[in-house]
Amino acid sequence: MNATAYCFVDAMESEASAIARGLRRRDPDLLDRLIEQYQHRLLRYLVYLSGGRELAEDLFQETWIRVLERGHQYDGKHEFITWLYAVARNLTIDYLRKRNPVSLDGLMEDEEHAPFEPADPRPMAWEVIQQQEEAERVGAVLVSIPAECRETLVLRFQEGLRLEEIARVTGAPLGTVKSRLYRGLNMLMSRLKGARA
Repeated sequence: MNATAYCFVDAMESEASAIARGLRRRDPDLLDRLIEQYQHRLLRYLVYLSGGRELAEDLFQETWIRVLERGHQYDGKHEFITWLYAVARNLTIDYLRKRNPVSLDGLMEDEEHAPFEPADPRPMAWEVIQQQEEAERVGAVLVSIPAECRETLVLRFQEGLRLEEIARVTGAPLGTVKSRLYRGLNMLMSRLKGARA
């Protein structure tokens, strides 16, 4: 590892440690900064995880309340976003189990709930429209993939988490994460090809 890589790792570790210290103190300025920094990524993750915008917004609020209440549990050894996703995921699972005591996979397989795609009110160029149509098509196909594979794809490709971070968020072994990613990509590609036909 070169000197630049060490500086980057040190900066990440010191930021995570500072966040951990701030959460233990229940620092309101820190919480505001974290909400501002992670709100869009967290809400997008919750929309895909829960299957609907309204429920995702409720879970979003509840996640930040939980961060405030249990912030002392964040140890600062991993990136904050990984811990935040794990908190949000556990809240979602708890909510869905209480609402309807069947498996999370069964609850998340409802194809009627398409992922939320924010609309841009400004006029768009042809390329942007084409990209949005493609994203909507991928989103529509994504909801038909089993929940654990869908979650892995969203965390990897939309949220940019590494496989090890996904394993920490989901509590699954690294090999299982790799398998879900592989299966999810295969299902996504074959269903996208079928949708084009």
